[in-house]
Amino acid sequence: MSLPPILQDRLRLPVVASPMFIVSNPDLVIAQCAAGVVGSFPSLNARPHAQLREWLTKITETLAAYDAENPETPSAPYAVNLIVHKSNDRLEEDLATIVEFQVPLVITSLGARTDVNDAIHSYGGIVLHDVIDNRYAKKAIEKGADGLIAVATGAGGHAGTQSPFALVQEIRSWFDGPLLLSGAIAHGNSILAAQAAGADLAYIGSAFIATTEAHAQDEYKQMLVESSASDIVYTNLFSGVHANYLRGSISRAGMDPDNLATSDPSAMNLGDDKSEPGGTAKAWRDIWGAGQGIAVIDEVAPTARVVERLADEYAAARKRLAL
Repeated sequence: MSLPPILQDRLRLPVVASPMFIVSNPDLVIAQCAAGVVGSFPSLNARPHAQLREWLTKITETLAAYDAENPETPSAPYAVNLIVHKSNDRLEEDLATIVEFQVPLVITSLGARTDVNDAIHSYGGIVLHDVIDNRYAKKAIEKGADGLIAVATGAGGHAGTQSPFALVQEIRSWFDGPLLLSGAIAHGNSILAAQAAGADLAYIGSAFIATTEAHAQDEYKQMLVESSASDIVYTNLFSGVHANYLRGSISRAGMDPDNLATSDPSAMNLGDDKSEPGGTAKAWRDIWGAGQGIAVIDEVAPTARVVERLADEYAAARKRLAL
């Protein structure tokens, strides 16, 4: 297994914070990178497209200033998520801006395209593509992705259904490049377990929603504190693609989480039009995604404190196993 230097030398923990729709913003990314983990955000969170330039300017300038003040412990790199789906009418514009800013890491989702990967490689950028099974993993590498994010069962947001052990094992049977694992990872024990299973890095989302920097409603953050794995519902109703959501948020929106309709995946719209299948924008705002690892979230805290907790737990796990 091999990792590029950018993912080896500047990380306090072997962790990439996943890009979360609506939730991830520049303040969260900056806090994550300063704490020593890769911070990321979806390009579509910056609306309209012109705001993407403002966000990238803020992130790069703030992290550069941080590095100048902390030369011994520089910030971790940041990443931008690109939705490579035909409904994303901003893809070409966002890609051009990413190339202009030479974003070091780009996470691609919902489609793999050689031309997108080539554009990112033109300046030395690294492409990580998220997949839910081995077939998609092979396609992503064939089209030029540098690494893979195995999105296993229990991950927040759009997630697969395969066991992390099975998914990583299948990918590792032929792929020796950068591999991240996503799925119910919110504790230092789980970070070490991801590495033991064969992944290089853990991919963590939900734990960073309940932070002071995250762009999430206070009720959303508090619901995470009060919820556990049994409060997660897996459905494709709200985006056209199966994803994990908080049961309480579905109930709050007036729906029965145990009797949800099935959506038509062809209705998915991921461009600047914020509409959902069925024509409502409410779902993106009021139906809240989360993964099955949320039981360890017991407070709303600054991002630095969350990373500190994960680091302490990870160190304790290594010590317990004499690693």
